[in-house]
Amino acid sequence: MKDGLILKVKGLNVLLNNQRIIENLSFDVKRGDALTILGPNGAGKSVLLKTLLGLIPYQGEIEWAKAIKIGYVPQRLPFIKDIPLNIRDFFNLKGSPEKETQETLNSVGFRDDFSLKKIGDLSSGQFQRVLIAWGLVRDPQVLLFDEPMTGVDISAEETIYNLLVKLKGERDLTILLVTHDLSVVYQFSNDVICLNRQPICYGPPQEVLTPESLQRLYGGEVKYYQHKH
Repeated sequence: MKDGLILKVKGLNVLLNNQRIIENLSFDVKRGDALTILGPNGAGKSVLLKTLLGLIPYQGEIEWAKAIKIGYVPQRLPFIKDIPLNIRDFFNLKGSPEKETQETLNSVGFRDDFSLKKIGDLSSGQFQRVLIAWGLVRDPQVLLFDEPMTGVDISAEETIYNLLVKLKGERDLTILLVTHDLSVVYQFSNDVICLNRQPICYGPPQEVLTPESLQRLYGGEVKYYQHKH
């Protein structure tokens, strides 16, 4: 794939139960970029990630760079916390060797003995970091995050975004991130897609996130501010 692109999407349409969930969406992602997908609930953001992973049928073109490895961090795995697994068992489900499990957990800030903790005993912030580590198993070049901060308290949320920035630099990751958090878009993204079933805006956040585009995206009054670095 030319021009350092890792993903090219053209004229993407997704129908579920005869409902149009995504209409005529096109965008590119360059290697090493961070793309944020922004939009209200029910806008098709999670559906887009699952479609890019090949889990949902679609019309249009989705072209990934050859031999690309993709990691996925889901929005929530609530049922996992009810299963009597420790963290090492959880990583074994993915076939992760113990050494890799330990190194990956270390990279998200956990000590060596942490893998013996029970999943059900973790705080929401700890569990989210475990999910990020789980997404890093087998050393993917691309990570897809579906609202990694849902249900996480603010102090842990701040830490998790800092962690994503650190991992992106250390591992030369390309990141696609679904979020509701406007401040993160400015801090973190090369490009943003405003999606409400149809694309509302696409491009560098400083250029395309205007009061008008946010009003079209969310409707009604939107508190708008330009994040200062």
